[in-house]
This record gives sequence, C-alpha cells and structure tokens, in this order.
Amino acid sequence: MSVPLDCDLGDDCYIQQYVDRDPGPGAADFTCGPLANDGHKGTDFAIPSLSAMATGVNVLAAAPGTVTGVRDGMADIPVTADNAPDIEGRECGNGVVIRHGDGWETQYCHLKQGSIAVQSGQRVGKGTVLGQVGLSGQTSYPHVHMSVRKDGAVTDPFDPSGTPTTCDAPDTTLWEDPIAYQAGGMISVGVATAVPDYDTVKLGPPPIDQLTTDIPALVLWGYAYGGRAGDVLRIDIAGPSGFHFTHDAELDRSQPQLYRAAGTRNRGERWPIGSYTGTVHMLRDGVEIDQRSVTFDITP
Repeated sequence: MSVPLDCDLGDDCYIQQYVDRDPGPGAADFTCGPLANDGHKGTDFAIPSLSAMATGVNVLAAAPGTVTGVRDGMADIPVTADNAPDIEGRECGNGVVIRHGDGWETQYCHLKQGSIAVQSGQRVGKGTVLGQVGLSGQTSYPHVHMSVRKDGAVTDPFDPSGTPTTCDAPDTTLWEDPIAYQAGGMISVGVATAVPDYDTVKLGPPPIDQLTTDIPALVLWGYAYGGRAGDVLRIDIAGPSGFHFTHDAELDRSQPQLYRAAGTRNRGERWPIGSYTGTVHMLRDGVEIDQRSVTFDITP
C-alpha cells in the first residue's frame, strides 16, 4: 500500500495514532509506544492545521480496488465543539470503503464535507483521489483514519502478523515503501508578539506581520504531538548583535497534542535590527527527537 494522503510524511503530515495492539484494557502501538488509544482500529494520518484543511489535502486510495461504500454530507465540526452534532452510528464521518480482493479492504474516515470524489461500484487505482481531509465524525483534529481489514478482521499495516506487539521491529509490513516510526514530534512553530491561545495555534502559523524594533514582546511557540511526561520543548531564539533567548518547558504529563510558548518582553530597549531564527526542539531523555524552525526579520 501507499500513504493515503497527498503529502510529504514527516514534513507536512504525520502519523498521530496507530492500531492498538494491547489485547487488554490499556493501549500500545506496534512498538509498545503510547501512540494509540484503547481499541483504536486504524492509522491516523494527520495534517498540521485547520488552514491546511481549508486549502485542501487530498485523500488517496492506498491500493487499487472497487469502492463498496461512501458517505458524504456530515459537517466538519470537531466533537469537542459546543455545537457538535450527534454522530452515534456515524463515527467514521464522511468516508469511503474499498474492496481490494482476497478478503482485503480499506476504509477512509473523517473526510471533508462535499469532497467525496468517487461512488459505489467505481474501480479505482492506487493514488486515485477519494476526497479531502476533513473534521467529520469522531475527531477533534483534521486527519484521515485508515483502517485495513482482512476477512473483516482489523490488520495493522505496520505489523500484519496479527499477534500482540513484541516491541521488536516487524519482519514485514503492508507498505510498498518503508515508513519510519516517529515517536512524537513537532507539528508546527510560529512567532508572535504575545502568547497565542491554543485555538490560534491549531489554525496554523499565520503570515508573519512586519516586526519592528518597538514590538512589545518576542514570543516563539511550538505545536507538538506524542508528548510524554518528562519530555522537554526547548524554545530557542537567536538573532543579530548576540541576541539569544532560550527556555526549557518540561511536560508534566503525557499528551497526544500540545503546545508551549515562551519569549521575552521589550524592557524599554529596541530589538536589534536583522534576521532571527526561532527553533523548537523536542527532547526525550535528553536526546532530540525532532525540531522545527522559523526565520523572520525585525525592521526599523
């Protein structure tokens, strides 16, 4: 199979959750890591922001086959919203089911309202556009949930052996090209003149306004996934004339998604004119597992 999103995995999309391989009441992904919810039956390929969703990111067929079911018309409203509709029995939201033969099928959930581009009975090839990433159904962030089934049973495409995870790298996967496991990472970073709220962060980094030497504060924020208790988001800003700001934000609990922001106020002195780089490093046990940077200028 191929990646079911038209994106560069690890750059402008990422895997938020995997199939739950823990046979008990807990949850664990195929590496014994925490990127799964109890009973999760698919792989969640996520995009970084609501802005990216609005622009449009195509959902693609992971393998050739025949469409056996579609649903459209459900609103793109996160289940956490005050106006979230009743979705009982429609947790997948807008979606597509494809039969591939020999008992194999894939299902694609949470597509954008009005984006479904195929119909039941249609033959599709690998890479055929099925629709676009949305927020329909049981979800609070834009992603496509792809389930793989063999004879009706859930199959983990990262380890199709069907046995509970042993924490070892699997011998075989269902992917045509290897997909590296990323145990958490940075989704996006942005610069602002005040600490933004979480809803603003989830919209995605806006275009950087003109920053001048008299701005009241210089703030860098980082949006991350797969955070574990004890992880550190190191917020670092470097600029001209030896300017340097750094702050370590340690996570006191594990969180599937999170953001942290830090910066420094203007204390009556003008900011140095020139080019700056802001970098947020994600550290686990003192080792960097991911980072993202943004560059910006301060002008007179």
